[in-house]
This record gives sequence, C-alpha cells and structure tokens, in this order.
Amino acid sequence: MARTNYQFKKFQKEADKKKKKEEKRQNKLENKAVQTDKTENDLIPLTEDPQE
Repeated sequence: MARTNYQFKKFQKEADKKKKKEEKRQNKLENKAVQTDKTENDLIPLTEDPQE
C-alpha cells in the first residue's frame, strides 16, 4: 500500500489558504471601490446649493 505524503498535503493546504486569502482581499478591494463610487455619486447632489 502507498504511504501518504504528508508534506505534499501540507503544501496543498497552505496553497489553498493563500489562494482563498488572496481572493478575499481582491473581493474586499472591489467592494471598497464600488462603495466609494456610490458614495461619490451620492455626495454630488448634496454639494449643490438647493436655493439657486
């Protein structure tokens, strides 16, 4: 019977963790950019003088 290669399993597990962490970081950056765009669009009407 073949023996389990624990070092390879550990390497794969760490690689999966890094990949998942990077994906989460990218998603956070995308969400932050979208929120910033929405916030900027919401602020534009507020800066105009309503009395004019």
